[in-house]
Amino acid sequence: MDTQAVRHAFLRSRLLFKEFEWAAAYFAADLTERLNGPPVQEIENADLLDPSLARGVDPMGLQVIEEWIYPEYDTAGKNELIREVQYLITNTEYLAAYFADHPLADWRILDAAKLEVFRIIALGITGFDNGLSLNSMEESAAALKSIRGLLSYYTNKETALLKDLDAAMVYLQRHPDFAAFDRATFITRFANKISIGIAQLEQTLPGPQIRYNRMLRQNASTLFDTDAFNPDAFSPGPAFRTTASRVQLGEKLFYDAALSGTGTRSCASCHRPDLAFTDGLGKNSDIHNPARLLKRNVPTLLNAALQSNYFYDMRALTLEDQVQDVIHNKTEMDGSMDAIIKYVAADTSYRSLFQKAFPEKGAGEIGSNEVANALASYIRSLTRLNSRFDEYMRGNEQALSTRELKGFNLFMGKAKCATCHFIPLFNGSMPPKYVVSETEVLGVPASLADSTLDPDQGYYEVIGVDSYKYAFKIPTIRNISKTAPYMHNGVYQTLDQVMEFYNNGGGAGLGIHLSNQTLPEEKLHLTDTEKEAVIAFIKSLENKG
Repeated sequence: MDTQAVRHAFLRSRLLFKEFEWAAAYFAADLTERLNGPPVQEIENADLLDPSLARGVDPMGLQVIEEWIYPEYDTAGKNELIREVQYLITNTEYLAAYFADHPLADWRILDAAKLEVFRIIALGITGFDNGLSLNSMEESAAALKSIRGLLSYYTNKETALLKDLDAAMVYLQRHPDFAAFDRATFITRFANKISIGIAQLEQTLPGPQIRYNRMLRQNASTLFDTDAFNPDAFSPGPAFRTTASRVQLGEKLFYDAALSGTGTRSCASCHRPDLAFTDGLGKNSDIHNPARLLKRNVPTLLNAALQSNYFYDMRALTLEDQVQDVIHNKTEMDGSMDAIIKYVAADTSYRSLFQKAFPEKGAGEIGSNEVANALASYIRSLTRLNSRFDEYMRGNEQALSTRELKGFNLFMGKAKCATCHFIPLFNGSMPPKYVVSETEVLGVPASLADSTLDPDQGYYEVIGVDSYKYAFKIPTIRNISKTAPYMHNGVYQTLDQVMEFYNNGGGAGLGIHLSNQTLPEEKLHLTDTEKEAVIAFIKSLENKG
């Protein structure tokens, strides 16, 4: 079979998958991973409380098949390709069997349809799952066509919603070129209108609907609504949710150096508000020895609540866990919760604030959970999605310049930034449900002086799965103009240096041989003008006020 015929069959299979992706991803996520999961080993049964339970699961599905036939089809791998196709057929049969006897509630169908629109915006038009074939626009049109078919059962053919769907499909079909596609126009003039229409349709459904906790709020009309995301989604439970009194208490604790063992370092010492709650250093110093550096760069706390798992190595499950880890860390704060509780109990002002923040607790009942929750509540209050980019996506077409819009389209397309820094949060929280935080293996060097791999093994030190050696959580790039230096080790001082690192294929471009690098090793071939445009766009993500 020749290359052209193999690719034709593959592209047709991807289009068929996109026709039922809305249902498969929503109702049978595990099976969908087998059909179109990432082409890298992932963790199954990962429990950070017992990392020994974690194991790597080999990838399978369309994205794996794509790598067998792009950029060249090697006939020597024919048997492997056939094996992958057989897996695809078997898992498709499993999926069909699943839906054969599972009735679907109307509200869930509409919820799934809306999430598919969000998936197209955040993943479909970025090349996330077809990074080699880049047939993104035709696939997105196929997904919308399927949604149009199911929505026609809930509304008549004259409605604005169906007309918006038709217009969006026409736009995708008329602009199939991946590199040239105007994603800003597509999102603001077509996709946002469609998701708003589905949200309005959801409100007309009779009967009960189950409400559930998800960081992307269930009633969000677009990904860019001012309250689309719930900062409390990853709190330990309802009893830990943010209140104004807890935020007030947490802020006082945040700036109090008495929480450290030496009485010399507060949370704010390393998370300065004027630097987007970072410290401006490559690495801060050991609290007991200024000449000795900490292991990693200090990340921003702005929008920290909008992700699961914390620290660069993902070792903390909640912000409360992170707070306690930092306080007890011998090199960071070297504090003691017992000492902190005695300290606040002896202070009249603190006693009053704790009583307001935790009225259900009696005198003498304040413990480490309350201290950690107050600090975590303050961090959750630092959620800000109010940049000029957000204004643009909410309808202000003057909020971004022509160069910034060009940068956005490059960011979402040719530069491939958005395949890791997912919109609209621009961190590694995976769309469209934004439940799981992703890691990436980049091949970051230890210094600018040579091309030696940084020895920090990141997530591997927590989870123990080989494919995650040198993997680190994907941080947000909102407010990044204030958070230099960059990377987990602070190796890069400027955004120009970061762009050059990515443009050359990460560690591979530096001559670092890393078999599990997940960042594509191919050069992006961005021109100087294009790199400048991407940086201009990234700077538009800075908070206003």
